[in-house]
Amino acid sequence: MSYALHRMFLWTSALLVVEAVLLGVAIVLYFYDIPTGFRTLIQPTYWIIATVAIFVLNFLILWVTEIKLSRIRSRNDLGAANIIGSDVQEAYNFGQIGLVITDENDMVLWTNNLFRERKIDLLDCNILEWKDKLAVLKNAPFDHSEKIEVNDRFYAVKYLSDARLYIFKDITDYEQVSQFNHQQATCIGIIMIDNYSDVAGKTEDDNNDLISKVRNVIFEYGKKMGVTLRRFRSDSYFAVCNYASLAKMEEDGFSLLAESRALGRGLQIVPTLSIGFAHNNDDVTKLSEMASNAIDIANSRGGDQAVVSHYGQDLRYYGGKTAAVENTGRVQFRSVADSLMTMISGSSDVIVSGHKDADMDAIGACLGILAFADYCKKPCHIVYDPRSVERRARAAFQTSFEKAAFERITLTPKEAEDRISPSTLFVVVDTSVPSLVLGKAALDKSSKTVVIDHHRRGGDFIDRPVLNYIDPSAGSTCEILSELIKYATANPRVEITPACATLMLSGIFLDTYFFKSKATGIRSFEAAEILKVFGADNVKATDFLKDEIEEFNLINKVASTMKSPHTGVMYCVCADDDIVEKSFLAKVANNLREQIRGVSACFVIGRTGEDTVSISARSDGTINVGLLTDKLGGGGQYDRAGAAFTNVKVGLVESKLLDCLDTYLEEARSDLGGEGI
Repeated sequence: MSYALHRMFLWTSALLVVEAVLLGVAIVLYFYDIPTGFRTLIQPTYWIIATVAIFVLNFLILWVTEIKLSRIRSRNDLGAANIIGSDVQEAYNFGQIGLVITDENDMVLWTNNLFRERKIDLLDCNILEWKDKLAVLKNAPFDHSEKIEVNDRFYAVKYLSDARLYIFKDITDYEQVSQFNHQQATCIGIIMIDNYSDVAGKTEDDNNDLISKVRNVIFEYGKKMGVTLRRFRSDSYFAVCNYASLAKMEEDGFSLLAESRALGRGLQIVPTLSIGFAHNNDDVTKLSEMASNAIDIANSRGGDQAVVSHYGQDLRYYGGKTAAVENTGRVQFRSVADSLMTMISGSSDVIVSGHKDADMDAIGACLGILAFADYCKKPCHIVYDPRSVERRARAAFQTSFEKAAFERITLTPKEAEDRISPSTLFVVVDTSVPSLVLGKAALDKSSKTVVIDHHRRGGDFIDRPVLNYIDPSAGSTCEILSELIKYATANPRVEITPACATLMLSGIFLDTYFFKSKATGIRSFEAAEILKVFGADNVKATDFLKDEIEEFNLINKVASTMKSPHTGVMYCVCADDDIVEKSFLAKVANNLREQIRGVSACFVIGRTGEDTVSISARSDGTINVGLLTDKLGGGGQYDRAGAAFTNVKVGLVESKLLDCLDTYLEEARSDLGGEGI
């Protein structure tokens, strides 16, 4: 039929061209009176007669064409029973199966009764233009199918290439049942008041107005979203809902977090919530475990956020609009310190590792674990690879010990892997991401692992540690180790050598930017005091972090590329052929944020390896750079974070950052305007 249409189109076009040419010639002859007397001969009446004749002729041609098309269609538009037989057609009708045959140009030649009954006219249309997904079937094996929606009905479609036959199966009923089951699937969650003890103070629940308001907001939100809530602890609620309600909360961005924070506007203490939900698993026990893990992650990332755990998929994060609340509980420090000492005492030896590209904080934290092991009289080794340690940390570490002592306390990653045994305690500091651990192979072999970190926890986490202490409110991991050493119930006390104390103090200086960072709290100064008691030299600790002249010049060079895509936001870009350390990016970001008025957040992009480009982000607390780097595939804390990309150009990473800022900057801005942070 497509051939007949094409031929008719050519004939019709030719006729129109002839008519147009004749009309044009007549007008020219009439205008120039060629031959002489032609204008007098052709009266207006003749023009009218000619026009009517042309109109009648075109009408007759159109009528004849329509009759011819109808005859062609009747020859092609055969009933399905004539082709496949009445019995088979009845079976197809019962199974709601549609058939579509196309030509070599994917023009529909024939369809069976299913589409005609549903008033879907496919004849003479290009089937691939009708639904884009059908194009995928052209190069797919016959066992592959695509699902498409037409007129509020769903079809599974397969393609038989030899016959140019598309087979449609109506799956609307199954799809509706599947969607209903999905929407009604059980979801389990936990809602926790992060700083309950600080908000409640010494009063009873019923006598605390702020706590009562928080509880009321939680229950009203649950009622609005269709969530059943039951309080199982003074600060926690157990939540049950279906997936439709969870999807509604995700679409809403868990506005409960903002409603809770708003109650503390203008107050010294801002109530925040941590929320963990789990779904897409029929096992209620597994759902409960997933929800508990989600709430743990929300807490370890500093609270004030929701974490949704979808079985088999990456975690989804919402909120995180305030910095972690500083933990000043000495009881917890003592409990963790004593647990750590018990584990060390029960082990044959200790191996401790920081992260790849280790900085002063990672090295100093390793030395803190070494102090615990020495107290427990257990051999302790630090995983060390000079190629994977930041230049200043490498120089400071090696020059602080005599060669024999240095070789005695360090192991290469390969030696650590060979040395580890079932009775070895493997301690990871300053990171909780398995792929970032310097001694990754030893970690994989370890059966007893401890994690101590101050970064927000992400979805990729070290599997089943025997002790896990992550405190995002701490300024550095060295700060945490100093507190654990101070408050351990050891008699006599755990000792730190002056050299180790100096390196740990340098780690605190680095991560708190000499106490200028937003993460700096009372604990940071107390930790520095603890280390000073053990003989830390603050002048030497500062010297460890000083720049060489070449690095100073490079900082100025990078700072000269500064741009401001949004108010209060700056970013700089290193040259694509300059390879720098991650700590260099962090230093530039800190310098610009601290030294330029009006800069709330600063991002620095640079190449940190032959195939790696990194972003370092710093904030004054009014913008959650951790949330922004999460969107870029990285992570970190509220006011300091980063991300890394492989096999890309610096310019592409710059474009990704700008797109992220355009999309998520307003979401990342603190809705408290800096209050309570």
